[in-house]
Amino acid sequence: MDLVGVRVEIPANTPMMLLRERNGKHRILPIYIGNPEAAAIHAAMEGIEPPRPMTHDLMRTVIDELGGVWESVNITEVRDHTFFAELVLTTSDGTSLHISARPSDACALAIRANVPIFAADDVLADAGRTDDDDTSEEGTAEIIDEFQSFLENVNPEDFAP
Repeated sequence: MDLVGVRVEIPANTPMMLLRERNGKHRILPIYIGNPEAAAIHAAMEGIEPPRPMTHDLMRTVIDELGGVWESVNITEVRDHTFFAELVLTTSDGTSLHISARPSDACALAIRANVPIFAADDVLADAGRTDDDDTSEEGTAEIIDEFQSFLENVNPEDFAP
């Protein structure tokens, strides 16, 4: 999956993270997220480095310093409109860990650690938007254009409560 970006859903003024399937049907997976996570994702995507480490930066640094290896982020399921994810890490002794996380936090870390994001087929089947859902190539291009415009004009402060 490619993390396309974040946008604010109008009129509810609710941030949404959009993932796009890299291969196959190129489905879009929209996930509503919180304001702080939207700001964290946006800052990382724009390469903005805070003067002091924010929570996601700190977590990445701690895992790195402990010798952990970031493997992937997996969006594992959607249940009652709630998405679930896991961080996949390998410890310094070679143990594989699957740590439960919110998709927004997991993706904020994935950007910082430069690891791939995957979504389970069931998740994409249940929540992914396809061409049949009016996300044709033109529709997808329109969504991408909206994100580009949004990202060019947004500041992390825009997400403050």
